[in-house]
Amino acid sequence: MGSYDVVVAGGGHNGLVAAAYLARAGRRVLVLERYGHLGGLAISARAFPGVDVRLSRYSYLVSLLPSEIVRDLGLDLELRRRRYASYTPKGGAGLLVDNGDAGRTAASFRTITGGDDDHEAWGRFYGLVSGVARTLAPTLLEPLRSAAEVERMVGPEAWRDLFARPIGETVDERFRDDTVRGVVLTDALIGTFADTGTDLLANRCFLYHVIGDGTGEWNVPVGGMGAVSGALEAAARRAGAEIRTGAEIVGISPSGEVTFVAEDGEHTVNGGHVLVNLPPAVLDRLLGRPATESEGAQLKVNMVLTRLPRLKDPSVDPVAAFSGTFHINEGRDQLARAYEQAVRGEIPGLPPAEVYCHSLTDPSILGPELRGRAETMTLFGLHMPARLFRKNPDESQKLALEATFASINSVLAEPLEDCLLKAPDGTPCVEAKTPVDLEKDAGLPGGHIFHVDLSWPYADEGGWGVETEHERILMCGAGTRRGGGVSGIGGHNAAMAILRGNG
Repeated sequence: MGSYDVVVAGGGHNGLVAAAYLARAGRRVLVLERYGHLGGLAISARAFPGVDVRLSRYSYLVSLLPSEIVRDLGLDLELRRRRYASYTPKGGAGLLVDNGDAGRTAASFRTITGGDDDHEAWGRFYGLVSGVARTLAPTLLEPLRSAAEVERMVGPEAWRDLFARPIGETVDERFRDDTVRGVVLTDALIGTFADTGTDLLANRCFLYHVIGDGTGEWNVPVGGMGAVSGALEAAARRAGAEIRTGAEIVGISPSGEVTFVAEDGEHTVNGGHVLVNLPPAVLDRLLGRPATESEGAQLKVNMVLTRLPRLKDPSVDPVAAFSGTFHINEGRDQLARAYEQAVRGEIPGLPPAEVYCHSLTDPSILGPELRGRAETMTLFGLHMPARLFRKNPDESQKLALEATFASINSVLAEPLEDCLLKAPDGTPCVEAKTPVDLEKDAGLPGGHIFHVDLSWPYADEGGWGVETEHERILMCGAGTRRGGGVSGIGGHNAAMAILRGNG
């Protein structure tokens, strides 16, 4: 089928970013995607038959996507800011972090913690974090800095508290209240199975969740995550990239040959470069070498509700509580207890989780007949590693879902089940995905949403963080250094490694 300057293996969002940049620069680009759709896990789907709701089925919020990529590629995309950062129930009250009312946030801290110390500590800590975000975010689209250079850039306090020692130690030292500590630490555990008190992997996860685009804000993509991938596909096609779906890659060689199977048979194409938008373990397999082991650690639950559930706290409107991140049994001690149970091979007794309702910020994902009559709810459960679901996937998923519903019901004034919308066939609108489900349905080894454990956003060896031992093969997906999340950074940096070299 001929030769191309670049063959992109995988049509997820990073592959589309790379294809758009390279095609705009005049390169002849072919994107190969095994599924019938593009976007990887950044897609929207009607998950429940007969229910007109376009859910962000896998990834669901946007923070790490740099504004520079949006501008460079002319993306037709709206990312809407959430007024409320988070709400955390505690007893009959709760901690509300209101981005639009500093006084209300301070009063909420006072109610939960009994004073002003933790609120003042919150301001100091996130002031430090904001400085790191502004400093580090621009470097994510540049050749890698060294560790020493990043240390000089962020300063000694930030380096000590966010990079050099476990984030759990920093949080325990800076905050007194267990609830407040837990709210901070959840950003260190999303999709990551780690002990925040000992494992610097949690620090790396924390950084990726707080530095996005220089602000760390998690925004709602209007139209759902499919709108992000749709805008990137349009940009790649507009630039002249050739895209083929239904093309499963079965071989990649160091010489640049890519073999794929489609409906019309097996084909081989040649690429001056091959950009691999696949997990590193999949590349290992295609190159015929032992695969890198990965393990995801999350339970994703998609739901449609007839209405928002009532809260135990009558002073807070459920719209405010569920518009941001609603924390469920995520206190510092609860997180540690759940981790210990999962390490022992047990589904946590009271699983920590968080939810938010996309439709409260963007009702366009609801069909016309459901607007004003339904809401979406997305739940992300922590400390649910793939090992818990290996032996008996279906039964384990059922037990994990039951435990998770019990966990959320423990902080509500009524059972969440009473609020679930039923599909025309009478089944409740609930869809759960474990790491094993992601491995099976989406081809993610271990169900790891970041493809591999997140890495530090620097490296003494330099480069773009996309290089492999083969000169013509570059990584361009979440498994690149500085990859992970819906960011496009891996795709951008792989394209720049070709267009600019090592900088």
